[in-house]
This record gives sequence, C-alpha cells and structure tokens, in this order.
Amino acid sequence: MSEFKDKVVVITGGENGIGKCIVEEFNRQGAIVEVIDKAPGEHYIGDISDKNVLEDFADRVIKKHGRVDILINNALPVMKGIDECSYEEFQYALAVGVTAPFYLSKLFVRYFAEGASIINISSSRDRMSQPQTESYTAAKGGISALTHALAVSLSGKVRVNSISPGWIDTSYKVYEGPNAIQQPAGRVGNPMDIANTVLFLSSGKAGFITGENICVDGGMTKVMVYHGDNGWKLEL
Repeated sequence: MSEFKDKVVVITGGENGIGKCIVEEFNRQGAIVEVIDKAPGEHYIGDISDKNVLEDFADRVIKKHGRVDILINNALPVMKGIDECSYEEFQYALAVGVTAPFYLSKLFVRYFAEGASIINISSSRDRMSQPQTESYTAAKGGISALTHALAVSLSGKVRVNSISPGWIDTSYKVYEGPNAIQQPAGRVGNPMDIANTVLFLSSGKAGFITGENICVDGGMTKVMVYHGDNGWKLEL
C-alpha cells in the first residue's frame, strides 16, 4: 500500500504541465488531491494572486478534510523582461510566485498533519538567466529563499523543500542533437522527472531533508561554457 494513500495533497497550478503530472502521480498513489488553478477544469478555479481567493480555497480544504499532509506550490508566474514588463505585471508575478506560497503556508500552518511537507517549485533560473526574464526569475529566486526561511520557522512541524527544474518539455518531446547533448544527462527533461522528485521529497525516505533546493536539470547548470569549447560558439 502506498504511503500516500488518503493523504491530503494541495497543489497550485495543477491543471497543466508539470502540475498536472504531479496530480496524476499522487492520484495514482491513492492520495486525496485538491487543486487550485485559474484554468478551467474539475477543481477550484481561482487566481492565487487574490488574497480572498486563497482564503476561500484554504477554508474549503480545511472544512472538507480538516488537515493538509502535503502542500505543493507550483503555479507559474508570468515571464516578462525589463523592456516590456510593467510595474503591475511584475507585482503580479511576485504575488503568484512568492506571496501566494507564503500565504497558503500561513493559512494551513495550524492544520498540517504530523510528518507534513511543503514543496515549492522554483526553477534553475533562480541561479541563472536569459535576457528579458526578470519577473519570472525574481519570483523563482524569491521562492527558493522562502523555502529555507519556512523550513526554519516550521522546524519540527513541517519539512519545507524546493525543486528547481531545468529544461522540462511538458509535451514529452524527445530531442536529439545539440538540444540533448548540451546537457550532461544527454536529454531534455520531462514532467515525470519533477513528479518523481516531488514524490521522494514528500515521502518518509526524505525525512531528514528540509530547507533544501534540489536542481533537477540534467546537469545543465554545471556546464561551463566558453566560446569554441566542445563546439560552443558565440554568434555575434
């Protein structure tokens, strides 16, 4: 019998992509999964940048189940850069990517079950960037820092960890050539790579891990890139 059977799992942004895969895996394990997403579907539909939405969603979960075993903060912030991102859009990215995970953790803090776990989905962009990605990168950097802060504050009550995905193709496309071999693992990632890490961090096998960020990127952030090295060329 799965250790996740009848566990109450709450996930933001669970209708598509990585979130959907995580939901499917927990369902397969017999968990009770509660999803909030602004996309249509058979779940609580709402925008997590809205304080009232978060409060109503949390209230429904608590009234329905009385506890939370696992909280997964997965919802995707908007990605815009300094040239085009407005003040309001930047604030929205931080609201979705940092404020909502903090506030949901706060709303559930008295209801986390023994052995509970919070898992925040960050990004390898919390440590590296492409041009014109400031809103997304700032939100992902924020949730990485929030992770170790919560882990200390919730010490002895809830384990808190984050995962930083690298290049994850949510359509499960298999890449060949440079797109694959630029990564030490030899391939582009897929949502199961993240879902498997979520399941591990949520399990008793990870009982001594808290405050940690695990970068699941096929080793891509460990590759030093120089012009002319191993076929890499900077095109000017």
